[in-house]
Order: sequence, then C-alpha cells, then structure tokens
Amino acid sequence: MTLPHKVLALHETMTMEAAFDGRPANLFTLTNEAGMTATFMDIGATWLSCTVPVDGDAREVLLGCANMTDHLKQSAYFGATVGRYANRIAGGQFTNDGKTFHVSTNQAGNTLHGGPEGFDQRRWALDSRTDSKLAFCLFSQDGDQGFPGNLEAKVTFELTEDNTVAISYQANCDKPCPVNFTNHAYFNLVGEASGEDCLGHELTISADRFVPTSDVGIPTGELKSVAQTGFDFRKGKTIAQDLRLDPEQVLVGGYDHALLLKPEVCDGISDCVKVISPDQKITMMVQTTKPAVQLYTGNFLSGTKGTSGEYRIHQGFCLETEYLPDAPNHPEWPGDSILRPNQTYAHYTGYRFIF
Repeated sequence: MTLPHKVLALHETMTMEAAFDGRPANLFTLTNEAGMTATFMDIGATWLSCTVPVDGDAREVLLGCANMTDHLKQSAYFGATVGRYANRIAGGQFTNDGKTFHVSTNQAGNTLHGGPEGFDQRRWALDSRTDSKLAFCLFSQDGDQGFPGNLEAKVTFELTEDNTVAISYQANCDKPCPVNFTNHAYFNLVGEASGEDCLGHELTISADRFVPTSDVGIPTGELKSVAQTGFDFRKGKTIAQDLRLDPEQVLVGGYDHALLLKPEVCDGISDCVKVISPDQKITMMVQTTKPAVQLYTGNFLSGTKGTSGEYRIHQGFCLETEYLPDAPNHPEWPGDSILRPNQTYAHYTGYRFIF
C-alpha cells in the first residue's frame, strides 16, 4: 500500500537530526490489508505512529513528536519501550534473596521507568523485519542503572490482519532482577491533530482493585476495591465522569494509577480494556498477560511540544500493561516481578482497533 502522507513526512522529519549517539534514527512502518499503519523507531524501540482509516482519511491516534529535537526534549515517554522496570520503585531500592540493591533515581528520590537512562533512551538493534512484523533487541549490562545481571531483551511488534498492534516481550538475565516492560503509548482516538482532549472517551476496564499512591506515585501498600470510587470502570463510562473525584486522584491531578485486572482476563486473548472514541468511529480493545494496567490521563502533558502543536493537559491517555508499581518491595502482591536466571520473561499486549 502507499503510505499516508503524514507517515511519509514523519520518516523524513524524524531523521533530519541525529539522535543522542550522533546518528539518525531508523524508522520502520508496518501495514495491513485494511489500510492501517504502525510506525516504530530504533531509538527507545518507540511506537511513533498509528494511523487508522476513518472516512477516507488516515487518522493518527498516537501522540508524539515529529522531529528528533522535540523527541529528545520531551519527558512523557511517548510510545517508548520502558524498562528495566516500568513505573516506580520506592526510594530506588529493593531487597531480593536477603540482599538490598540500590538503583538510580530520577523522580522525587524514586526510580521511574528504569532510571535516568532507561531503555527509552537506548538505540535498540533491529533483529528482524517483514512487512507486518519487526523485532528489536537490546543488551543491558550487569549494574546498568544499578540493576543486577546481564539482561538480553527483545520486543516484537506486529500489525495483524485483524488490526491488532501486537507487542511481545522477551528477556533473560543471569542474576535475579526485577523486570517489567511496557509500552508508553498515548492514545487519542479522535485524532492527534483534533485538538480535543481524551476525557470524552468511554472506557471499560475489567478490574476490581486499584493501587492508591502518594503524590509522587509510590503505593501506600494497600490494594483497594474500586467499588464506590472513581476507579470503577467495570461497566464503562467516560474518563471525564469521575475525574478527580477521589482523594487519590486529587493528589496527582487525575488518573495515574494501576488497576489490578481480573485474573481471568490476563490470558493474552481476552479483552481486558475497551475504549470507544467520542465520535464512536474507533473502538480499541486491549489484551495482555500482565496482571495490571496503569491508566494515565496525561495530567502533566501541558506545554509538551507534539506533532500538531503544543499539547494540553489530558490530550491523551495511556494504558500501560505491567506488574504493579513498586512490586519488588511487595512480594505478597499478584505477579512475580523478579526474573531469575533459569526463567524467560515472556509477556504479550495487544491493542486491537475496530473501525
């Protein structure tokens, strides 16, 4: 298929300036018969663009930057593959097998998304590529950001004929280490250039509990029922309906919390999340093998320079499938966030678009 103009333009503008290592990024676009496109780059193994055919137009449903200068300045983790440990580790430390490890901190004395030089800031190597699938790999040495063990990571992206952007993660490590990869895509199903915020999207999440946190996102230790709170998305509602209803939301300006998915929907096949665009022209379904999803409503996007201009608060939302935040310090919680030498980290998340 002929790529949409906006995708061709991104290939040009994103590669005009060098990345942090002095070389331009490499971009790759996957296509399918329905006319969808999904574009990725090796810097951060980043999901840069996702276009969906709507009314004869290629609607861009991801937030992001159009050039490398803006991409390197943003701190929103647009579309990046996040690791070694997505979300937060309290105080930049955890204890495993009786030994305490200290990892690099980068947010209020805590470790966020792998530390100050997380996987979002690495050039991943292209491992394989076809028209519908590509894989990136990365080697992270023992002691990287303080994490133990030599880790080999691989992320595979596929655009399927049922309009799913399928993301598969694999990793091996020669020492026990917390590992928690996710993709940090920001969605706006009305369109990145629409100028509309994300609050009119109707959202359903199969989750009975959520994780209350401090004002800097560190869990209090409680797994709280969503019943009679603004975190109850079990029956579906707009994001706006209960925005900032709860004291937990007020602390962080909206939703920025992990919801613990019902175990029966964490098989990588079942739909655990459903999102309907305000114009009802796109529905997105999410499948995952992870036990939780972090709902983030772009509470700190204001002033960030994006492809179509400066973004405003709540311009997009994230659905980051993951282990729970600070899980290395809460071994009693569902899911085992410690990858051991005799194990392979293997997880899947799919974002399926209906249009």
